[in-house]
Amino acid sequence: MLPDPLRSTLGLDPTHRTCALNGYAFQQDAIRSFNGWQYACFYASLQSAQEPLFVHLSRRKLPDGPWQTLVFKDYPQTVDDGHNTVQLGICPGDGTIHLSYDHHCDVLRYRHSKVGVATSPEEANWGPELFTRTLSTLPGLSSPKMTELLSYVTYPRFVTRGQDLLFTFRTGKAGLGDDHLCVYTASSPSPGSSSETREELGTYSFLGTHLKGVSNNPYIHGLDASPDGTRLYTTWVYREFVHYEGWDDPLDTKHKTQAGPNSAANNRDLCYAWSEDGGTRWRSGSQGAVIADLERGESIQPTAPGIVAFEIPKGSGLINQEAQAVDAEGGVHVLNRDSLDGGVLRWKHYYLPPHGVWAQRALPHVIGVYGGKRGQLAVSRDGDLYFVLPHHADPVLTILRASKASRYAEYELVWRGSGFPPTEPLVDKARLGYDNVLSVFTRVLNSLEGNVDVIVLDFQLDHS
Repeated sequence: MLPDPLRSTLGLDPTHRTCALNGYAFQQDAIRSFNGWQYACFYASLQSAQEPLFVHLSRRKLPDGPWQTLVFKDYPQTVDDGHNTVQLGICPGDGTIHLSYDHHCDVLRYRHSKVGVATSPEEANWGPELFTRTLSTLPGLSSPKMTELLSYVTYPRFVTRGQDLLFTFRTGKAGLGDDHLCVYTASSPSPGSSSETREELGTYSFLGTHLKGVSNNPYIHGLDASPDGTRLYTTWVYREFVHYEGWDDPLDTKHKTQAGPNSAANNRDLCYAWSEDGGTRWRSGSQGAVIADLERGESIQPTAPGIVAFEIPKGSGLINQEAQAVDAEGGVHVLNRDSLDGGVLRWKHYYLPPHGVWAQRALPHVIGVYGGKRGQLAVSRDGDLYFVLPHHADPVLTILRASKASRYAEYELVWRGSGFPPTEPLVDKARLGYDNVLSVFTRVLNSLEGNVDVIVLDFQLDHS
């Protein structure tokens, strides 16, 4: 069993809202380590009033320095919608920190820091003046096409790709949308200066629409890059669209409700594709046939050969955007759930070993239910796989481990704790991979004051 974790508090969770905003599986990332420091973003009220909410960004020096928190008071968040989360990204090439927030089919809301804030953290006086105001465009992308795409953003994600930073997002609505891919590249150093003294901001470029929906939309579990940034991995499910009155009205907002005809009941199939050139050409199957070349304006279509890893019919309990991880050897791991084993809905580990074929196993020690909170999985420095799983109803958090030595075929219960209201936990995958510390971003009941806090749990793993 893992020892009890070190617990640190980021802030007070806004539990007066109908929808939670801190802790959703599609927040990639809300907690991220870089260059010996850890960063986390969340929503909270100010002490003077419950509403509105504001984006908070915290940092600490690892392993256990005090958290420093800045608040962006220039942007009040008012919409009670669980889609409208905040996520952060860090570009290793120039040390810029990027934030995107408050989207559900909305115009882009984005800001970035000055160059060097993350590469020289000791020199940065932590405050909102380090960042731009809220922007509706990405630096370097101002064409009419990009303006149109960035006017209808949902589920933005940042992903480190070598020295660059990827930005991916959905356009369209539930069951009827596409996924797009951009990349931020640091500027070249000035003549005579070192790479650590860049002063000019880098720029974004548009790689293309890598996933195209056709009367459906892809929901990705994640997007992961190899350490050198050359290889990308993504898995997803499709949600088939159900037409409803007014669906084609440009002013339609019915699709923004938390439930409706285009729900997770229409999810089907677990799909997989990969790229070996940083996201330009996408491939499927063990033979690696090219199924989409973004430079030629192509996209991965729902009919692309070789993309379906498991055929899972609609109505089988398959959830969207649960979790994905890639191990150091290139093995792909997916956490999701289905009811294909005797009609019993179970959480499952879907695994594609390097040079192997897909396999699936139901997880012991936990109960996966339809509509229950989503879990997370991540790979440690030792190559072991950790599942962080919330209970669907009780305030319980469970951690399972599948060892590399078992070829990820055995699942050991290594920790279970109470006091955690049902929340979709997030993991600092970078810290786990470098330091063998499992940092879990979640919420906890404050028994003394009756509040719910946004916290980070640090589990020190055994060094083998």
